[in-house]
Amino acid sequence: MKGFKSPRHLQRFVSIHDSIANLFHLPRHEMTSAEFRDLRKTAMDHWWSIAGIETALSGC
Repeated sequence: MKGFKSPRHLQRFVSIHDSIANLFHLPRHEMTSAEFRDLRKTAMDHWWSIAGIETALSGC
């Protein structure tokens, strides 16, 4: 429970973290660099839409 004030805070963090972390876990050893970059961008776009944030590159 390092850094967490109570078991409840830890449980809240872990339950949210797992679903978000799964977006970004990519089997890097099974793909080319270009495929990895494309999937990483897709994951970030998906995360930004979930979080309600405009994409960082939309203003460029």
